Amino acid sequence: MIPRALNPGRPPHRTRLLSLAIVAGLLAALALAPTAFADFLTPESGGSPNADKIDSLYKITLAVGIVIFLLVEGVLIWTLVKYRARRGGPKEGAQIHGNTQLEVGWTVGAAVIVVVLAVVTFIYLPDIENPPASGPNGLAAGVEVASIDQPAPPPGPSEALTIDVNGQQYLWRYDYPGGAFSYYEMVVPTDTTVVLNLTASDVIHSWWIPKLGGKMDAVPGFVNKTWFKISKPGVYIGQCAELCGSGHADMRARVRAVSPDEYLAFLERQKADFEAAREALAEQRELREAAGETELQ
Repeated sequence: MIPRALNPGRPPHRTRLLSLAIVAGLLAALALAPTAFADFLTPESGGSPNADKIDSLYKITLAVGIVIFLLVEGVLIWTLVKYRARRGGPKEGAQIHGNTQLEVGWTVGAAVIVVVLAVVTFIYLPDIENPPASGPNGLAAGVEVASIDQPAPPPGPSEALTIDVNGQQYLWRYDYPGGAFSYYEMVVPTDTTVVLNLTASDVIHSWWIPKLGGKMDAVPGFVNKTWFKISKPGVYIGQCAELCGSGHADMRARVRAVSPDEYLAFLERQKADFEAAREALAEQRELREAAGETELQ
């Protein structure tokens, strides 16, 4: 007995229905896949406005890509089914080389897609690149400097807090206004725009905390800038995204957002700890010098 699936006498309409069912099933699976794996396919967001804009732009580009993929694959599968070789049929299908309408159509179509994506990208870029003003509940301009006995800067249009970030094998150093600094963890006030001046002291590193925006290289002898604005307290974890040596995997980036009052208290503690360490070092130096003079006598 000839298997039913291979029986040439099988009604053609049943074959077409089976083919359409297969195509519809594949298209449905492809259409539902992005929803099922949305968290896996899209980058993290929610920590800063620029990160949210990057996430939105990514999702728009991904959606356009999925639609194009489904259309192309759908037409391809439909063509394979409809124009498959049949017994007694022509051995070679119709040729379309030199068909001006088709060539102009797919060229113009591709160009339109690229132009649309470019326009959308340029619409989003200003919000990604340009830091906004700090919020009403953020750190007041000049307070972070005045709190550590330094003169406050004159008022100006910028309300951002600037922190210098230096990448070193295999850690980050954070220098705050007024001379305070920390390693491993950056502490920032909430509802405050924070501008980072990124550089490196040895090799190229790359600052990247997904929830706080795109990655930015830290290059020796050069300063790159990026920014973020965190609305609520929390800890945000990232990773150096540029292979920088054997300890690259351990070079984590960590930002802790606290209230403006807690941030000012943190600066005071850093200043006090630094002063205490400097005094202890001076005492040790004096003791060593005194011991050396005693030996000479």
